[in-house]
Amino acid sequence: MPDTPDPQTPLLLEKLPTGISGFDHVAHGGLPRRRTTLVAGTAGSGKTVFGAQFLAEGIARGEHGVFITFEETPEDICRNVAAFGWDVRTWEAEGHWAFVDASPDLDGEAVVTGEYDLGALLARIEHAVRSVDAKRVTIDSLGAILDRFPQQAQTRTELLRIAAALRQMGVTTVMTAERTVEYGEVSRLGFEEFVADNVIILRNALEDEKRRRTLEILKFRGTSHHKGEVPFTVIPGGGIVAIPLSAMQLVQRSSNVRVTSGSAELDAMCGGGFFRDSIILVSGATGTGKTLTVTHFLSGGVAEDERCLLFAFEESREQLFRNASGWGFDFEDMERQGRLKVVLDYPETLNLEEHLVRMKQVIADFKPNRVAVDSLSALERVSTTKGFREFVIGLTSFLKQQETTGLFTSTTPTLLGGTSVTEAHISTITDSIVLLRYVELFGEMRRGLTVLKMRGSMHDKEIREFTIDQQGMHVGNAFRDVSGILSGYPTRIVTNEVDRIGGLFGPEALTQTTS
Repeated sequence: MPDTPDPQTPLLLEKLPTGISGFDHVAHGGLPRRRTTLVAGTAGSGKTVFGAQFLAEGIARGEHGVFITFEETPEDICRNVAAFGWDVRTWEAEGHWAFVDASPDLDGEAVVTGEYDLGALLARIEHAVRSVDAKRVTIDSLGAILDRFPQQAQTRTELLRIAAALRQMGVTTVMTAERTVEYGEVSRLGFEEFVADNVIILRNALEDEKRRRTLEILKFRGTSHHKGEVPFTVIPGGGIVAIPLSAMQLVQRSSNVRVTSGSAELDAMCGGGFFRDSIILVSGATGTGKTLTVTHFLSGGVAEDERCLLFAFEESREQLFRNASGWGFDFEDMERQGRLKVVLDYPETLNLEEHLVRMKQVIADFKPNRVAVDSLSALERVSTTKGFREFVIGLTSFLKQQETTGLFTSTTPTLLGGTSVTEAHISTITDSIVLLRYVELFGEMRRGLTVLKMRGSMHDKEIREFTIDQQGMHVGNAFRDVSGILSGYPTRIVTNEVDRIGGLFGPEALTQTTS
């Protein structure tokens, strides 16, 4: 006697892993098998790439596919996706990929002699599915075929007919559809999302003159999925890469091992150095010594026989190496030893999601013990505040998973101080914060350093003066009888009187107040 399902036990839908990087985490395992998924988006949002990648990743897993095109010709599609490394013509010859070409004949004149019927088209699709034993189907795009039906009621009926036929064939289907706005109606005709089992929205929104791509699973019938928008990017040789913050879990191990900052004085201020798996933020105005701090950090790692990686976004290679040489550090020799790798880029060459994907790949390939980013402020200008925070969270999480020490620099907006450590308020994401500040005392500019935060360790709370010469940074004594340094309004405290020290742009004369 066959087993009877328990009515109180939910029947879980089997999911088909798409293979699209990061997406299966968002979809909690992939797309529901033998169901239809609508992928909707405006022009340029990545709909066709998603559909083609769904088939390409399936072929890599031994699941053949059929691509049904109603707009571009197969030749155009093959040329467009070749940049992602997908050799569709070879897959066709090997029987892994089949096209159903329903694109319009632009050379001939269309003559309508009766109602458009899908019977012949569905027969062609079924033949293609059977010929390659397809498990995946992509239809690109619905708008082009549904426009051929004059009545909306008929259009909806025919769409239901397509979905039912594909389900009967036992394939998992992705259908693309156009949207006219990034936020608003899901589809152009207004009913496609109600016919499909699942709905995914791709966005390429313009925010503060910057483009930001996100994807959102709006509907997954009968199964769970990640809620909300997830950033993604489209990269050559890889296609769509989703970057879900929900994939980043607080499960990394914490180490008590200390590593040197490259400065014995700074190590002493930190209670013996930085923790090996910590993320350090060095914040200060331009010229206060942030890049020098990075140079000490990298040189200290090389001296300990560690592999060090520098991502530089503001200075050229020649500038970095010249400056390091001026402080007594030979970056070229460190490179020859294989202990240092320097990666340079202008922030504007890629969007922030592409930078993150590229940086993670370089880290995975080089396997450094230390990573420095100089500077975060340069990257911040090419993204929105939300996108920048997501970038920092993604990078810090990845470094912690690798148990790699990370040091980031950030430029403060004011010369002598400020109300926050960084404008984007990312300081809470880091484990340790080192502040560098200018201090003006009686018309002379000095430099001050303090360890503002260090999780899990006692540290020096004083603001110490430091100097820079041909041997780099030298941390000296604490500023005595002076307050207000971090706020940018230093006040010199003297017995029975307080001297107000004007800021760089403050009063020329000192004012005295007798206590």
